[in-house]
Amino acid sequence: MTPLLGRTLAELKEIAQQAGLPAFTGKQIADWLYKKHVTSIDQMTNISVKGRDALKANYCVGITEPGWSAASVDGTKKYLFQTTHGQIETVFIPEDDRGTLCVSCQVGCKMNCQFCMTGKQGWSGSLTAAEIMNQICGIPEVDRLTNIVFMGMGEPFDNTLEILRTCEILTADWGFAWSPRRITVSSVGLIPGMKEFLNKTECHLAISLHNPFPEERAQIMPAEKAYSITRVIDEIKKYDWEHQRRISFEYIVFEGLNDMQRHASELVRLLKGFTCRVNPIRWHAIPGMDMHSPNDERMIWLRDYLTDNGVICTIRRSRGEDIMAACGMLAGKEKDKASK
Repeated sequence: MTPLLGRTLAELKEIAQQAGLPAFTGKQIADWLYKKHVTSIDQMTNISVKGRDALKANYCVGITEPGWSAASVDGTKKYLFQTTHGQIETVFIPEDDRGTLCVSCQVGCKMNCQFCMTGKQGWSGSLTAAEIMNQICGIPEVDRLTNIVFMGMGEPFDNTLEILRTCEILTADWGFAWSPRRITVSSVGLIPGMKEFLNKTECHLAISLHNPFPEERAQIMPAEKAYSITRVIDEIKKYDWEHQRRISFEYIVFEGLNDMQRHASELVRLLKGFTCRVNPIRWHAIPGMDMHSPNDERMIWLRDYLTDNGVICTIRRSRGEDIMAACGMLAGKEKDKASK
């Protein structure tokens, strides 16, 4: 059966007409999917029984429950979902009156960043909008969600079309009707997809920076060789960041590798001239990598140096370490089990 989930309003209207129903039925289906979060076509009670039967001949809602979940002592919950190409991870992060969901967009990743467990798994395939939306609609906390971040498994701008489709569903009046400011998409900086995203949405952007020197960044992030961070930032500076839309730079801090004075000074030089923020992050260690996070004193020094030199900086707190909430950790473990 083909999922209705992940379809746009125009597509749902076409599906309705193909089933012998009026085009306005597409809007009714959208309401059931994206506002009422039904799990079966039979729950769409303002559509006739005959109409529902016609839809069921070829379609299903497409919501599937996660195959596994775990809760951290800090309240973070991690879910594993099965997709066409394999398992993916989704992480729910509650905090005060916020409920943030970190979603995946691919099974594995082609970027092969040296510090990321997902990159160590290779790439199996990209998710459809239905599979991305299922991570949102398929968890018990769907009605508690206030923010979505595309910071899970995969590179969003290696799957740009499905990311744009998902953002449309989340922000359109006929969909979730969220403000685009509740959505952040994170990327290593694939410029073609990044530009399309910036031109077609008003959602926030986050760039994985991790080292301000191109030659050093290339050693841990192979994508630097094709899309240098200097080119990425030059492109970003062409857009308006003075109002509500936000650009941030993720910066995993590695002791002795990117936390020295010269790195901090270069960050200031690289990011001066436009409104942005830097988020230093502690590294979630992965097997086989001899990297370490610095102590609290060093993290605070970096934050204060950047702040004192005009770069907004907030240390991002690690969540869910006891349930392997870092990107790709659990899916990689399950993949290893399956291969043995």
